[in-house]
Order: sequence, then structure tokens, then C-alpha cells
Amino acid sequence: MEKRTDFFNLGTDELNDLYQELQEKYNEYKNQILKLDMSRGKPCPEQLELSMEMLDILNSDEQLKAMDGTDCRNYGGVDGISEAKELFSQMLGVSTKEIILGGNSSLNMMYDTLSRAMLLGVSEGELPWGKLPKVKFLCPSPGYDRHFAICELLHIEMITIDMNQDGPDMDTVELLISEDDSIKGIWCAPKYSNPDGITYSDEIVDRLACMKTKARDFRIFWDDAYTVHHLSDKPDQLKNILTACKTAGNPNRVYMFSSTSKITFPGSGIAMLASSEDNVNFIKKQFGIQTIGPDKINQLRHARFLQSLDNLNVHMKKQAAIIRPKFDLVLHHLEADLGGKNIAVWNKPNGGYFISLNTLDGCAKEVVSMAAKIGVTLTNAGATYPYGKDPRNRNIRIAPTFPSIHELKLAIEVLCVCVQLVSIKKILAGRI
Repeated sequence: MEKRTDFFNLGTDELNDLYQELQEKYNEYKNQILKLDMSRGKPCPEQLELSMEMLDILNSDEQLKAMDGTDCRNYGGVDGISEAKELFSQMLGVSTKEIILGGNSSLNMMYDTLSRAMLLGVSEGELPWGKLPKVKFLCPSPGYDRHFAICELLHIEMITIDMNQDGPDMDTVELLISEDDSIKGIWCAPKYSNPDGITYSDEIVDRLACMKTKARDFRIFWDDAYTVHHLSDKPDQLKNILTACKTAGNPNRVYMFSSTSKITFPGSGIAMLASSEDNVNFIKKQFGIQTIGPDKINQLRHARFLQSLDNLNVHMKKQAAIIRPKFDLVLHHLEADLGGKNIAVWNKPNGGYFISLNTLDGCAKEVVSMAAKIGVTLTNAGATYPYGKDPRNRNIRIAPTFPSIHELKLAIEVLCVCVQLVSIKKILAGRI
């Protein structure tokens, strides 16, 4: 039998024979008592080692002062120290007056920003969203499960928006937001998106910036988590959304988020929020009540370790050299084991942390369950959609970065066997 034959072109007997062959492979893996995890996009230990020198940058013999004289040991500096703001404003393409630095988690800053909108509104004179009868968010999907978890926790109704190869389905977005003033925001992971690896086109960015919204306090939550996380020497280019919003006459429309979580240490990084000066000033007033200042010693450590945008980019090339072979390995096995069989499609990302695999409709949950039964943990099927419900039950997020090459090879082999087994069952069931 031709290894790459379209499964739908195989006869029933051929499919049954192939099923038995694959079941034997599955049982062999089962006997190995595997414990492999591809569920979260975590840096591997080798990536973390790249930043260990940062721990030696500061010592007790020197004055821990920022370049403007701020004593980083003490209170104050609610929006971050000047040299760190200078570096990360360059990374995001904003001015130092348009950025706030926080603790280690951009997810925390997103949660806080949305919570403040619910409690206090997004600007002076605007009604807090939590006082409205209903608040809705648009959710391009597949997307980031933790975005959706925030909305669910805060009782914000989520509307699934299809993702195209250049970004969200803007025809649907523009129609919905022009008619419904209870739609207050949209989640966007615009560069190397989680999980599809898609970078929004210039046209999509401009349409988001220019679109007519019935809610005057509509906000774009722009999670630019992978802005410098390239896998090739020809990285995707993303148009600056804050600049586009200013040009369109909607300067206050967007909140940009990012962090150093996958640049240095996820547990001890720096998160950042960028927006218009008006938005930043409004948020800083609230920050002044919420905190007396962030971890400025950690900000100083990052600023002195990374030094400049050029040095940061060199550091990220070292990161890419570690994880690129893992992405290549996964893509090789997907092509070798599933290519040409008409049972799955996948993206080939140019950056970011994930590979998005789509099975035949109705198969993802069973694939994930079969893999789990023999010790291969994947992100729950459906997690990349609001409420954990993939309407086509087909998307599986693969996170290649954390496992070793050996572990990753085993895990992806198991996944491919499971995809084929479940696909054959579905095809045969359709012939009854």
C-alpha cells in the first residue's frame, strides 16, 4: 500500500488492515510506559540557561540606582525605571510615555486591565463595564485559552470569530461591532498567533484601527507575546497597531501587551502594557492605588543584561537556535506520517511557540484522549476556543519547546498514530 495514499481512496479491507497495523504500534508505545508532555508552551532548561548571567549583573557592592537616580531598592516608579522603559518601548515601537512596566506576567496585566474596565471603565466619564446588563468580547479562534478563561471568570460573553490566514474574519468583526454596543473588545494575538502561528496582515491591522464601533469605549486587547520570537532569518513583519489607531483617529482604542517571559525567565520576567498617553495616564492613577511600585531591581537587572534592542535580538537568535530543531522535527514527522493522507492539516509557523494541527472534523478529543492513555499529554481538545468548545472538534495545539528532542520524537510519533487510528474509525463509520 502506498504510504501517502489518501485514506478516503482506500478500500474498506485496506483500511481495516492498516488499522490493525497501527493498533499494534499503539500497543508497543503503551508498553513503554511513557510520560511525555506537550501541553504548554514552556521554555526548555537550555533556553533558561541563556539568561543565567543576568543573575550576576547586580551585587551588593554597587549602588542599585537607575540612570535617572531612582533607588531601585525603595518604593516608587509605578510605571517602571527609565532604562527598562527605553528598551521595551523600542521593542514594541512606542514612546516611553506610552508604556508601563509591571511584574513577571503579561497575563496578570491583561487580567488587571480587563478587571479595571469592569470596575472603573476605560476612561474618565465612561460607565464601568460591570454596571452594564451585558458585556461581550470577540474571540478570534483558535486562540489563547487563558484569554478566554479571563472572560469566563468575569462573566463576559464570548463570540467566536474565525481565523483566516491573514488574521481574524474582519467582515464578521466589522458587522458585529457596528450593530452591538455591548461588544466592548476583541482579543488579538497578532504575531505568530497562539496556536496557528499567523501574523496579521497590514490590511487586517488597518481595518481593526479604522472600523466603526457602536460602543465608543471599544478596546482591542493586543497580546503581542511573540513579537521577537522568530524561527527564521526572515521574520514576519507586523504593522504597528498603536500608530495605525492614531492615524485612524482612534488613538485610545488599543492596549498592547508583551513580556520577557520567554526571553529571559518566565517566573521572573517583566510584563509591559503600551497604549496612548491618555490611556497610560488614566491607568497610572489607578496603579498608584494598587501598588507602590514594581520590582525595580528585576527591571534594572534586565536592562543591564539585555542592554539594547540589538543585543536583545542577538539573544533571541540563540533562543531560536535551540527550539528551531524541535519545530523542524515535529513538522518532519507530521509530513512523513500524515502528509498526503487527507486526514489532517497543520501550519508551518515562522515564529512563536506552537504548531496548530487540525484533524478531520469530530476527531480531536478522541485523539487527545488516546494519546493521554499511553502517557502523552496534549492541550485539551477545545481549549483553543471559547468555553472549551471547538465547534468542529478538530484543533490540537502542539507545544514543541519544552520536551527534549528524544521525548518530542516519541510524543509526535504517538500523536500521528492516534490521528490515523481515529481517522480510519471515522471513515469506516461513514461507510456503514
